[in-house]
Amino acid sequence: MAGDGGRGAAERAAAAVEEAGCGGWEFRNAYRRQLLALSRRIRLLGPFAEELREARRGPAGEEQEQERALAPLAEALERALDLLRLGRDGSRISLVFERDKVLKKFQEAIALLEQALCDFPYDKLDISDEVREQVELVHAQLKRAKERVDMPDDEFYNELLSLYNKSYDPSTELDILGRLSEKLHLMTITDLTQESLALHEMVASGGGQDPGEHIEKMSMLLKKIKDFVQTQNPEMGPPMAIKLDSNGEPRPVNIPDEFRCPISLELMKDPVIVATGQTYERVCIEKWLASGHHTCPNTQQRMSNTTLTPNYVLRSLIAQWCETNGIEPPKRSTQPNKPMSACSSSERANIDALLSQLCSPDPEEQRSAAAELRLLAKRNANNRICIAEAGAIPLLLSLLSSSDLRTQEHAVTALLNLSIHEDNKASIISSGAVPSIVHVLKNGSMEARENAAATLFSLSVVDEYKVTIGGTGAIPALVVLLSEGSQRGKKDAAAALFNLCIYQGNKGRAIRAGLVPLIMGLVTNPTGALMDEAMAILSILSSHPEGKAAIGAAQPVPVLVEMIGSGSPRNRENAAAVMLHLCIGEQQLVHLARAQECGIMVPLRELALNGTERGKRKAVQLLERMSRFLVQQQEEKEAQQLQAMAEAIPHAPEQVQETDIPEQLDSPSSPYPTVA
Repeated sequence: MAGDGGRGAAERAAAAVEEAGCGGWEFRNAYRRQLLALSRRIRLLGPFAEELREARRGPAGEEQEQERALAPLAEALERALDLLRLGRDGSRISLVFERDKVLKKFQEAIALLEQALCDFPYDKLDISDEVREQVELVHAQLKRAKERVDMPDDEFYNELLSLYNKSYDPSTELDILGRLSEKLHLMTITDLTQESLALHEMVASGGGQDPGEHIEKMSMLLKKIKDFVQTQNPEMGPPMAIKLDSNGEPRPVNIPDEFRCPISLELMKDPVIVATGQTYERVCIEKWLASGHHTCPNTQQRMSNTTLTPNYVLRSLIAQWCETNGIEPPKRSTQPNKPMSACSSSERANIDALLSQLCSPDPEEQRSAAAELRLLAKRNANNRICIAEAGAIPLLLSLLSSSDLRTQEHAVTALLNLSIHEDNKASIISSGAVPSIVHVLKNGSMEARENAAATLFSLSVVDEYKVTIGGTGAIPALVVLLSEGSQRGKKDAAAALFNLCIYQGNKGRAIRAGLVPLIMGLVTNPTGALMDEAMAILSILSSHPEGKAAIGAAQPVPVLVEMIGSGSPRNRENAAAVMLHLCIGEQQLVHLARAQECGIMVPLRELALNGTERGKRKAVQLLERMSRFLVQQQEEKEAQQLQAMAEAIPHAPEQVQETDIPEQLDSPSSPYPTVA
């Protein structure tokens, strides 16, 4: 990776931070606290990574210098990300046995990150002051963490080692297993299965070599813990199977190894044979294959195909064994449980008929069906579920390009109503709907454009969809609607733009689309229409370097000071937030001086006492900056006065010493009079 060229280092750093910030980082092992701390610190670098990615390119020489400066940070973040992946996916048992290596990885990752941030050349890159302060906070945390790396407790390690080496007192076995299962977070069937898969992954990563005694011992150790946990929690399913003795008391029965799935170690319900002749539980081997593996977990042979053949003979033997031991045979899982349909059969028949009309070649039928689905989807949540389940979303999407504007309007509004249900949002996005919705936003009737904007707002509630929507040209089209739409259209566009600009990468797009002058026009509009929305958007954009520059160029200080003094509580805090951003960085002295001229101190003090919590914080920070500025101004004024006084004092003529007279003055030809 270190060889990536161009702006590769910035992209690599941003990608690493984004991956650390996405969901799915669950750490259930002995290093959970350390891993969470590392993950949290990397996530705090999110705005920093975005600004690195969006930094303007310089001349070729500067760009190469920036690349060299960013490379250590990118490498440090990638190293830390590898450690997080190990903590998430690695075997919990193995991580404890390899504690010295793991702790060394922690020390190296933290040291690399700390050093990269310590040496970072902020002056050579366009990093905002606010983000720099956040990075410096992370750097301070890493510096402290570098000096102390917590060790897993020795008792835990020694107990696991004693069980591994079979050097423990048999009478303490159950107590040891109880403590280990808790500390290893191996308390549920999901955790136990994940650990089993992790051990198999270790075998797979060995390239087909003999797994060795170490992994075999760890597998036996896991089996022991699994049997203990399932015996303690019979509702998890038989570890052993449970049978009743002659007195009606439950007694565990050992399950023959050949009846257990080699991956999950559970009694198989639906055994299947893979290409190598090995047998596995269907669900487990399907997960293995879905993860991208092409080898047999047991033999490590490459499978010629992924066909799964039911092992009827083994299933019959398992059923006979269960019957002989008085155990209820395991039930095979059928199709994944789907939620019951939310509508009646007659309602479903009506929806199906409407979907058929959507496919009709008759434009009138299409328009009528789209209008009816629009009303049904608006009516209640059950209808939204049923319409989506019936397959309406792709059909409605196809109508967004219809030349009939009313049909187009009904279709986009039906999608808007369907998107209210959370599960439908994912279906709409995965169907590739956003470009078609943007097409309507640009070219539809005014009502269709309004509802297209509202649909984008509804979808953008999900953070990951903000990225998708922002990358499809939606933002410039929303800015146009905010400029020329109806009052309702402007409100929908403003709501969508606010949501989308929460994602740092979309702020630059909005600024370059001309959003700042438009928002400043709304802020200064005497009618006060959309004032709340405009101030909220302005507050978000002011945290972006380009946004701050564009806002500063619009001479905003007088209106912001007035807003701090007389606006609504929310608008006062947003005005203070914008003002604070302006008073940080290159142009701060200009804005501070203008704020002083506009009399900002009185409304700031009042906001610090009676504003919202966020408003109070912003006011206090602004007061501190204003106070420092006023002190500096006073000191400069006093220095100027002293200088002026010094220049005004008359100086006595200096006595000329004879020795100071040049020799030329003594010469007869000199035009100057001689000194007596």
